Amino acid sequence: MSDPLSAALAATVQSARLARDLSASALAERSGVSRAMIGKIERGEAQPTAALLGRLSAALGMTLSELVARAEADEPRLVRAADQPTWTDPVSGYRRRAVSPSAGGPLELVDVVLPPGAEVSYAADVYAFIHQQIWVLEGQLRFREGDLVHELGPGDCLRLGPAEPCVYVNPSSADCHYLVAIAKRRV
Repeated sequence: MSDPLSAALAATVQSARLARDLSASALAERSGVSRAMIGKIERGEAQPTAALLGRLSAALGMTLSELVARAEADEPRLVRAADQPTWTDPVSGYRRRAVSPSAGGPLELVDVVLPPGAEVSYAADVYAFIHQQIWVLEGQLRFREGDLVHELGPGDCLRLGPAEPCVYVNPSSADCHYLVAIAKRRV
């Protein structure tokens, strides 16, 4: 792995799995990610996509932002812009920056740039325990929520409905920049 965050993500996935007393096989069954791929991710031999990390984090009972934040060692209440962890999906080029401090709290803010023509899919279980809103800052976002398609432009804000498979699509020739606000559902 070329960057420290990717290596830290590999260790974080493994430690989260072990903390929940899950075998790689049990995590594979829960997430739908093969045991072999989980092993490669945990050994740092494969860089997971956003969709794959989303499935793993959901199976571990955490948000993708929590997983990225835990890969960062410090837990300050103030995180300067230059210190906010950024992760790039190796397949789509999707870039996500964890804006919120990782020290917990009921709300997470994630800054996302989706390149032109890019598409990122998440399974419904990723959304099972969170409330989420998407606020488009620049560009165009086509958001598919199950069978429903939302066309969003600058300033538009969408509150997601019940957990459905979702697809983020940038149908334009320019970057789409949006903010995602995530709150955990009370159990």
